[in-house]
Amino acid sequence: MKHLFKEWNAVKAKIKDKYLFVFLDFDGTLVPIAETPDKAKLPKKIKGLLRKLADNPRLKIALISGRAIGDIKNKIGLKGIIYSGNHGLEIEGPKINFKPVVSPRYRIIIERLSNELKQKTSFIKGALVEDKGLSLSLHYRLVNKKQIPLLKTVFHEAVVLYLVKNRIKIKPGKMVLEVRPPVEWNKGKIVLWLLSRQIFALKKEGILPIYIGDDVTDEDAFKALKRKGLSIFVGKAGDSQADYYLKNTEEVVKFLRLIMGLKYS
Repeated sequence: MKHLFKEWNAVKAKIKDKYLFVFLDFDGTLVPIAETPDKAKLPKKIKGLLRKLADNPRLKIALISGRAIGDIKNKIGLKGIIYSGNHGLEIEGPKINFKPVVSPRYRIIIERLSNELKQKTSFIKGALVEDKGLSLSLHYRLVNKKQIPLLKTVFHEAVVLYLVKNRIKIKPGKMVLEVRPPVEWNKGKIVLWLLSRQIFALKKEGILPIYIGDDVTDEDAFKALKRKGLSIFVGKAGDSQADYYLKNTEEVVKFLRLIMGLKYS
């Protein structure tokens, strides 16, 4: 992986005359990761930047988040862009309102696991169970490092029977463990679906997808866009499927401003 700004001339040449479809994660990408999900706030200047980008007829914006769709819509608060919550399980946007068919049995499982995990982790300071309707997250960013193995044991003991019966899937993220429906659907698949839809709508192939994310869950999207567009990891250079990396959220904003400059020139 190369630092994007060190390769800016090459990147600029790729994107300058293209219609861009920019996919953005939220936590750790547009805003620094907060201690708890509710504390993450989108600064007004970044919201204004997203609004200007969304208003450009040569560019489309999609937010691809692990948050519930109502949560991410409230955090961004803009019309005219695509919102995807629960890692692609929910999608809303102009002429889009997609929700997967999830069995009542699965929803009951999520409710049971939520109650069980809240009870069994109540003595572990900093543990946070987040019920997102279609998925469930156990956050441990604030948990003492010595207690993290215990927390993971409690989690796996709670989910193991549902897991072996293929009633759920689990996915680790950045200081979080997640329960999802047992379906083959992830950020990579939703990105390709949205990209295909946009190509069909515009009746042309000259669309360049750009995906920016910071988490393990974004690797599915990086992999899906290999040789199809640009993928950008946010964080330290390391083992990732992404083409480039940006060091932090400040560099992400800088990159988006550069895109805006190109698209308004």
